[in-house]
This record gives sequence, structure tokens and C-alpha cells, in this order.
Amino acid sequence: MDQLTFETLSFQEKEDVLQVTLLNLFTTNIPLNEMPEFNLINPNTIETNEKPFSLLLTRHLNNLTNNLTKNKATYVHQNSGLPLIGNVSFGITYRNTSLIEIKTVTSCNLNCLYCSISEGIESKKHDYVVEKDYLIDELKKLLRFVQEPIEIHIGVQGEPFLYADTIPLIEDLQNMEQVHTISINTNATLLTKEIIDQLAINNKLRYNFSLDAINPEVAKKMSGVNNYNLNHVLEMIRYATEKSNVLIAPVCVFGYNDQEMEKIIEFTKSLPKKVPLGIQNFLNYKTGRNPAKAKPWSEFFAWIKELEDKHQISLKVTKEDFNIKDTKLLPKPFQVDDIITAIIKSSDRFPHSSIAVAKERCISIPDCEFKQDKQVKIKITRDKHNIFTGRVIK
Repeated sequence: MDQLTFETLSFQEKEDVLQVTLLNLFTTNIPLNEMPEFNLINPNTIETNEKPFSLLLTRHLNNLTNNLTKNKATYVHQNSGLPLIGNVSFGITYRNTSLIEIKTVTSCNLNCLYCSISEGIESKKHDYVVEKDYLIDELKKLLRFVQEPIEIHIGVQGEPFLYADTIPLIEDLQNMEQVHTISINTNATLLTKEIIDQLAINNKLRYNFSLDAINPEVAKKMSGVNNYNLNHVLEMIRYATEKSNVLIAPVCVFGYNDQEMEKIIEFTKSLPKKVPLGIQNFLNYKTGRNPAKAKPWSEFFAWIKELEDKHQISLKVTKEDFNIKDTKLLPKPFQVDDIITAIIKSSDRFPHSSIAVAKERCISIPDCEFKQDKQVKIKITRDKHNIFTGRVIK
């Protein structure tokens, strides 16, 4: 038998199955009656016949479940047949600027009442998790194409620190000369001082903290969960300010937390060093939780101006503040109204939708049931920034 050790997988024998856990969050079960002879040396090491076990593992990793939400999930890895460009939910989004967005996982440990995509522990969407090395390799290809200094933004649909490889991912990014800034959106609930210390190896990292209230009851209501630990969040923000760059970015939902904004301003002023504070206007989205009607921009900016004058602080941040510049266009292999042939490779986030693949791009197809490797003819209906949507035609 062969001894196989895995960094991202762990194993546990349970009754009549071998439970396989991927990156601490996703699981699949292999029936013991399908397994070749094996011994578990430790949670990450199994002794078995490599070839049949590898085939079995590959097949069952197509049946992952998110332990937090119980949603089905897709593992996007180098041999999955899914490119990392083309879908807004995972992979790499390049909008022809010096800010490149990467998305490693879809999942969140909160249920924020204003979430634009209704993400959280009550989410009922299909989930994705991306192999770190695959993401790094594909990102390096894009960076060679761009040939300019870049900010990498880790802006997942959820909480990035649920992704077990977030720390080694950031460490890899910190070692890239072309990357001058790494920004990460986080609710801070999963941060620890040890994590903050480990990631403070240079001055590239910036935490973008979502802090929506100082009153514990309001904060709990905004988060949508009863176990929201505001004191921990405030402590992590304060500690991170001492070690790395920090941006505080509350979302103001009028009628819910607008009275908290002045408290957040005072908290920001109390931090060990000056940090930018950008108050965001809550917006209504078709896919989001919409507890209130969005405030018209003219009224919102007038209100912000009053707060700025009262507290002598800037409350708006723009791309100019972060030196985001236009960069070269990434060619699009197809455009709106093109009719192409593609192969279905995964379920998409929302029910009754699929992701197809053609010319190294993912294409989202609404109203298309998932049938693995089915060939379909598609008319492209969206192509902006190499994020593609299409509809099946006969």
C-alpha cells in the first residue's frame, strides 16, 4: 500500500463511510464498501492503493457539501475543467484596472440583513471553493499580461477567513513584486491576534472592515445572528490598526443603523492611528436582502456632508484615494449576440442555472438545468469585463 498525505484534505472513519473534509469547510462521504484496503495514519494521511483511491476521491469530490449551510458545492481546481475567468462568484475578475479581484470561496458565517446577494448561514445557493495553487498560477498569467503594479482585492461572496487557505494565499501574494497592495473584505469575527501577527510581514495588506454598529443590540440585528461578538470585532480592528493598514467601511441602512454612524466615527477617531472611514449607502439589489428602500444619492451625500462638517473627518473613499488606474484590455473570446457551443461543467449559484465553458471562459446560463458535460448552443447576452452570461438556443 501507498502512504498518501494531503494538506487540504482530512479523513475520518464514520460508521459505514470515510468522511473526507476539504479545507475544513466542505465534506463528502465515500462508502466503505467502495474503498480499497486502507489505514488512517492520522487525519491527513491515509495508507492505501494510490491509483484506485485517487479515482474514487476525484469522483466523490464532485459531491461536496458546505458544512455551514448544507449547500452543495463545487471544488474548482486545476483539473476541474472550470476556468477562473468568466464568473462573478469565484476566480478572477479583471475590470481593466490596476485592481484585480480574486474570489476563493462562497460562504459566510453571518446573515447581514443588507447583504446584496443574500449570503450567509441561511443561504440556499450553490457554493464554490477554489484551489489556492490553481488561483495563484492563473493570477500570475494575468499579471504577466497586465505588466503594471497591481492591487489584489480578496472580495469573496461571503467571509474570506472561512477559506482555510486564506493565510497561505496572502503570504503568496505578499511575495509577488508586482503586487503592491492586498486588500481583503472581512467582518473580523474569525480574526485572531495570531492571524494578524502572522500576516503583518510587510506593509502590503489592508483590512477592509465591515463594522455597522457600536451598540451591541444593533450590531447583532445588522449581522443577522445571535452570537455576533461585537467586543471581539472591535478588539480585532483596534489590534489590526497597530499591525497593518485598515479601512473601515460601514453600510448605512436608514431606519436600522443610521444613528450608529456617529458612534463609528468616534470609534475610528479613537484608534491607535488614523485610518480611512468610508460610509456606504445601502442599495437595493434583485438578489439581496432588502430591509429598506435605498436613500437617494443626493440625500445621502447631503447627510454625509453634514457629518463630515460636524466631526471634521472625511467619510468618502474613491478609487483615486487608492491610486486605481486604467490598464490594458483583456481580449474577449466572444461578444454579445455571438452564438457559440459550450460544455456544461457545473451548477451556477442560483437554482435552475448552470455554468458552461468555452475558450477558457466560464459562461453563466440561467434557466438551464445542470447536466454534466452536456454540449449546448448559447447566445451570449453579457460580455462586460470578461464576465459572461448566455441563454440556450435550439
